[in-house]
Amino acid sequence: MARVDKENYYLDIAETVLERATCLRRNYGAIIVKNDEIIATGYNGAPRGRANCIDMGYCIREELKVPSGERYELCRSVHAEANAIISAARRDMVKGTLYLVGKDVRTGALLPDATSCSMCRRLIINAGLARVIIRRTKTDYEAVDVRDWVFQDESIHERHCCNL
Repeated sequence: MARVDKENYYLDIAETVLERATCLRRNYGAIIVKNDEIIATGYNGAPRGRANCIDMGYCIREELKVPSGERYELCRSVHAEANAIISAARRDMVKGTLYLVGKDVRTGALLPDATSCSMCRRLIINAGLARVIIRRTKTDYEAVDVRDWVFQDESIHERHCCNL
């Protein structure tokens, strides 16, 4: 029997964490690891004390037919990355790694295009995390250097008018 590599070991744990998620569209699990120790875990779900979509039986973004990746302000959930980050002290996260796994709720399939939204990327940057490892398939993953997200600032748009 082959021993699972370290990255997939932590991704497997993040995949288990997502089983607590309460979204009706996509479930995500995240864990933060530093020096081979799990610092925090998080999954997507409504803020503490508020009703979850699975309890209410509907998703407002689904009812409004909002495409994936858009209009997050309508969503009841706090994202998995955010929940993991708020569960840890920054001093414990600096130079750590966040592992992220997403699944489609309807099919149970892994999301090969999973990634952190722009708001979560900002949180990851400010938390001081160094890398994000995102599961693509059961054994394949993408390693993101957080510095790339710092320099690829999606919130800045070039001005295209010569008079500005």
